Amino acid sequence: MSAGGQRLRFRLRCRKRRSGRTPSAKELRISDPRTNERIRVPEVRLVGPAGEQIGVVRIEAALRLAQEADLDLVEVAPNSKPPVVKIMDYGKFKYEAAQKAKEARRNQANTVLKEVRFRLKIEAHDYTTKLKRAEGFLKAGDKVKAMILFRGREQSRPEQGVRLLRKFAEDVAEFGSVESNPTIDGRNMVMVIAPVKNKSEAKAEQNAARAATKQAARDAKSAGQTPAAE
Repeated sequence: MSAGGQRLRFRLRCRKRRSGRTPSAKELRISDPRTNERIRVPEVRLVGPAGEQIGVVRIEAALRLAQEADLDLVEVAPNSKPPVVKIMDYGKFKYEAAQKAKEARRNQANTVLKEVRFRLKIEAHDYTTKLKRAEGFLKAGDKVKAMILFRGREQSRPEQGVRLLRKFAEDVAEFGSVESNPTIDGRNMVMVIAPVKNKSEAKAEQNAARAATKQAARDAKSAGQTPAAE
């Protein structure tokens, strides 16, 4: 058996000992960085397990150091001249990266299109209710689709619908701006308002506000006071 084959078997045994199994072909994805014997260059710039810069060494020397540490040699900058590799526990690295990606997906908030419907002859208190609801959606980072429902002969007066939607846009201007101007959609007229702050920013502000409220309650309790109800 060649020296390269012996090294590969040694690395597979070490990895199986650490993880309890041998990595399958499916787990070695094309997008994954090259590791150990898959790094086929004569020289590399080596970074130690603690982040220390070891310098440019032969690939054989880098593999030997990784083996002695019972760790993996991972290519972290393949386009450098020479490529940069680091000694690390690749299994642990992949697990932590997957956990971070999972947490990022959990925290990522997608913008939702909320709908607010009007009649052309809407009463003032109904308009105020719709307005407050739309403001709440925009504060939360969601878009608002404002829709006017025309009935009967109202379809012959689209200019009144445009005026109403423009007034609505002005009233919510603090929280959102017009993304699409009023357009006719069948028997309806629609306009889309985009929030000033995106979903992630809105969520972060809400979390900060809740944290501040809890801290204020704790401070008041520690001072022997009862926080005043808002």
